[in-house]
Amino acid sequence: MNWREFWNGEHSIYVSERHKLLHARIIERALVGLAREATSGNNKPYVLDHGCGEALHAEALAAASGKLWLCDSAPSIRAQLASRLGRLAHVEIVAPETIEIGVADDSLDLITVISVLQYLTEDELSAALSIWLRKLKPGGALVIGDVIPPDAGMVTDTRALLTFAWQGGFLMAAIAGLVRTALSDYRKLRETLGLSMHTAAQMDTRLHRAGFDRVQRRDNIGHNSARMTFIARKPA
Repeated sequence: MNWREFWNGEHSIYVSERHKLLHARIIERALVGLAREATSGNNKPYVLDHGCGEALHAEALAAASGKLWLCDSAPSIRAQLASRLGRLAHVEIVAPETIEIGVADDSLDLITVISVLQYLTEDELSAALSIWLRKLKPGGALVIGDVIPPDAGMVTDTRALLTFAWQGGFLMAAIAGLVRTALSDYRKLRETLGLSMHTAAQMDTRLHRAGFDRVQRRDNIGHNSARMTFIARKPA
């Protein structure tokens, strides 16, 4: 099994429905805010959410976008999104391999990539950065969130989840969920395939080498403050 097969099958990365909803609320608030920042005059931005997953934030992000592409590698996720969002004419559901032909070059104001880089190899990341750069308008923003630094492992993730659970009122569910995770395919894959990790300096170098400029680090999008978020611009 690889990561794509894992996300396409039955899995439970959330310890409870409350955990899922609180997480979705954080992502929604952040992405809608970014879309509003990318708005130019009366024109709502064209947005690609790459690696969107279930995208419980999609309706709110669509309302803030002139056009929204939701991209996920798992066919089962794309089918769920199409069933839920098919009535929205300005929303398209795409696979990563169809972005090249499905999204015009120099057309996007904003690309968001949240909690994705840890599942990409070096070659996959380099290829993705090249595509994202071409698809953005000059001056458009690439936002990469939830990047894992090398010093933030499973212990850090566990501490962050328990803190979030305490604050969000689902601590007992989180403790039970950690036990399930220890026995799950996710834990086994994390041990066998590993997760890609990047320092802030490495991310800065990769983004500049790919052709982006004005690279900035900001507070992480997500509950885990040990992880990192970066905003990079396509040169104007």
